[in-house]
Amino acid sequence: MSISMLMCRLRQPLINVPCSGKKLSMRQIQKEKVVLVMGATGTGKSKLSIDLATCFPSEIINSDKIQIYDGLDIVTNKISKEEQRGIPHHLLGTQNPNTDFTAGDFSDCSTAAIDAITSRDHLPIIAGGSNSYLEALIDDDDYKFRSRYDFCCLWVDVAMPVLDSYVAARVDQMLRSGMVEELRPFFNANGDYSRGIRRAIGVPEFDEYFRREGFADEETRKLLLERAVREMKVNTCKLARRQLGKIQRLRNVKRWEIHRVDATPVFWKRGEEADEAWRKVVAEPSAMIVAQFLYKAKSDVNVVSGGFRVPAGSTESVMAAATC
Repeated sequence: MSISMLMCRLRQPLINVPCSGKKLSMRQIQKEKVVLVMGATGTGKSKLSIDLATCFPSEIINSDKIQIYDGLDIVTNKISKEEQRGIPHHLLGTQNPNTDFTAGDFSDCSTAAIDAITSRDHLPIIAGGSNSYLEALIDDDDYKFRSRYDFCCLWVDVAMPVLDSYVAARVDQMLRSGMVEELRPFFNANGDYSRGIRRAIGVPEFDEYFRREGFADEETRKLLLERAVREMKVNTCKLARRQLGKIQRLRNVKRWEIHRVDATPVFWKRGEEADEAWRKVVAEPSAMIVAQFLYKAKSDVNVVSGGFRVPAGSTESVMAAATC
């Protein structure tokens, strides 16, 4: 059976309940499905969520605690409208940048978004690197989430030395794309970077640069800029390690079932070769994992959509690229 035949069947049809003679929706007795895409910064979580959403009827909920704020699109590496490819996104750039959006706020808003998405027979895909948000949502004190939803976790992983190089190159690209001018309005003369979007990596690192650029000579400004960029790279790599540690804690201590997909080979390549590697080692294995989660798929399933295809009968070879 082809997944394309099941694209709009995220829920089962109505069934008869003999004891009452009434029809009862399977939604009332089966949990809704939710997919989580996790990973350290820079690993391709947004890209994978878009790939999955083109394969299954889905909407995406952002779980990055900085991208949730309006502003700093370059610094926070927000996915652009073009990159979103028409897929609806929730909690992306929606919050006042001067306020704090807590884990509790995220739980409330994401739950409301999940309910709205499932009411449209779509699959909610939660994507982002803020694992404290995800933990607050899923392991809530009242067990509300787990009582209502089944969830599938995908972890896009990249070897740290490889990711460090990529992160450094990405910061350089941010600089070329106008990062300094984007950051300038967020400079705080009082030095308070503890609230809202000003906690973003890049804002505090450029504090000294903005304080001194007006009266420093050209050589000093250059050194200040280089120092700020260097600190951004170091702190982003530190963030990636903290995120990785939290994922490992959720997996090994809290015993979450998390499917690890190793994207490292993609980052060794460039251009079309990188695109092909992504399809083979990340997109297709992840789509198969989600298909099995949604439809209890077997080895004769085809995943056909969004420009890639998993051949029937290839489940074992495809799944070998993912480590559960």
